[in-house]
Amino acid sequence: MQDFLLDYYLWIKGLHIIAVMSFMAGMLYLPRLFIYHCAAPIGSEMSETFKIMERRLMKIIINPAFIAALFFGGLMFWANPSLFSQGWMHGKLFALILMGGVHGMYSRWRKNFANDSNQKSTKFFRVWNEVPTVLMIVIVLLAVVKPF
Repeated sequence: MQDFLLDYYLWIKGLHIIAVMSFMAGMLYLPRLFIYHCAAPIGSEMSETFKIMERRLMKIIINPAFIAALFFGGLMFWANPSLFSQGWMHGKLFALILMGGVHGMYSRWRKNFANDSNQKSTKFFRVWNEVPTVLMIVIVLLAVVKPF
């Protein structure tokens, strides 16, 4: 199996990158929707539209892309287990765990909006809008530069 994965490693890597890009697009857009949603009166047509947009973004783009990124990343590890011994990969995996935590919080906040129980402010979501960007920068620099 490992030989098969190595033969198709670049395809797997390409699919991993596509999945990560799709995931990040959603992670960067969802908190922006939260910011706009905060300004919409509960029960208004605008609020209900944001609920649909947030649910679809999470269920149709973010969640499947996250699963695909993990799947193809896992296949790359299976093909090349020596990646685990590299220090930069430990940092990347730590940042990935943090990103997974942010994904979980976004999911919880989306459900709060869906239930009309959001208690957070636009300022709160403006700060959290930047967290995936910072983590993405760390992950990309670790993967490309491999500083340790």
